[in-house]
Amino acid sequence: MTRFTPAELEAARDRLVPDVVADGLSVLFCGINPGLMTAATGHHFARPGNRFWPVLHLSGFTPRLLKPSEQGELLSYGLGITNVVARATARAEELTAQEYREGGRLLGAKVERLRPRWLAVVGVTAYRAAFDDRKAQVGPQGRTIGASRVWVLPNPSGLNAHWTAATMAEEFGRLREAARDA
Repeated sequence: MTRFTPAELEAARDRLVPDVVADGLSVLFCGINPGLMTAATGHHFARPGNRFWPVLHLSGFTPRLLKPSEQGELLSYGLGITNVVARATARAEELTAQEYREGGRLLGAKVERLRPRWLAVVGVTAYRAAFDDRKAQVGPQGRTIGASRVWVLPNPSGLNAHWTAATMAEEFGRLREAARDA
C-alpha cells in the first residue's frame, strides 16, 4: 500500500474521485463522501480499516475480495460506487447540512439518469441528512428515485463500532438477495 505524508493527504482535499458507474446497474453503492486516502488514491473506500470491500465479498456481491484499486471490476458484477458529497474530508463531520442536501439533490438526478435497480446508501446518518428523512433506519426504504428502489446500509467505516463485519455482511446480503430477486 502506498504511504502518504500528512501534507500529501491534506493536498488531496481538492481532488475529485471519479464515480464507478454505468447505466442500469443492479446496485449503485453510495458512500458519504471521499476520505482523504480515497482522494489521494482515486479509489473508493481506500482507507485501511474501512470494511466496505471485505463486507462486499462476505455478503456474496463479489466472488473474491477486491482491492480498492480494482474498483473498476465492480461494473462486471452490475455494481457501482458514487458519493452523496463529492468533497473529500478527513471525517464526515466536516460536511455541512447544506452539502448533504445539495448532495442528495445531485444524487437523485444521477440515479434518475443511470437507473440502477437499487441505490444503496452506506450510512443512515448521511441518508437522513441528504434526503431529509429523520426516521430512516437501516434496510429498504419506502422512497424510490425514479424507478430505483433505495436501501440504507450501515456505514462500513472502522469508526462504526455498532456493526461488525459479520453483521454488516448480513445486511449487505439482504440487499443482494433483494437485488437478485428484482
